[in-house]
Amino acid sequence: MGAAYLVVLGDRAAIRWVLEEQRMAFPATPRAEVAALASGDQLLLYATRGAWHNPTRDRGRVIATARVASAVRRLDPPVEIAGRDFHSGCDLEITGVVPYPGGLELQPLVPRLAAFPKPHAWSIYLRRPLLRLTDDDYALLAGDLRPLLTDRSVALSTYPAPSTAAASR
Repeated sequence: MGAAYLVVLGDRAAIRWVLEEQRMAFPATPRAEVAALASGDQLLLYATRGAWHNPTRDRGRVIATARVASAVRRLDPPVEIAGRDFHSGCDLEITGVVPYPGGLELQPLVPRLAAFPKPHAWSIYLRRPLLRLTDDDYALLAGDLRPLLTDRSVALSTYPAPSTAAASR
């Protein structure tokens, strides 16, 4: 297995775009983990508790599994999603999706994950597009997520569609 990452998605329009397009897009700010992403790497897609615009009701959840299907490349022109420009991206193969509004709640598992060396401040590690996971972290999360997953074509219709102003291709 290649590397494994938690993909942090903080807006419902971005979540829908990633699931629908089977692509990932990254902001212009250079990040080492984005540059290291390679075809074949395993991804767990995480929706932040604010992604659905109701953080008092919602919880941060792992909602899908994917495999990187191409190298990260420059997008020309950039892609606009939810009012933000994204300058690089890659193709994905979405391998499973939890129907909305479900998912694997991340916070209760944080003390067991090496990706969060300071569990009391765990959310600070999610202020980036990708968080590298150890093989053990990936196995734990993917194993707990597996029973919740269904085919992308079935689950996609359960996710709220963004307004046309919120996302564009």
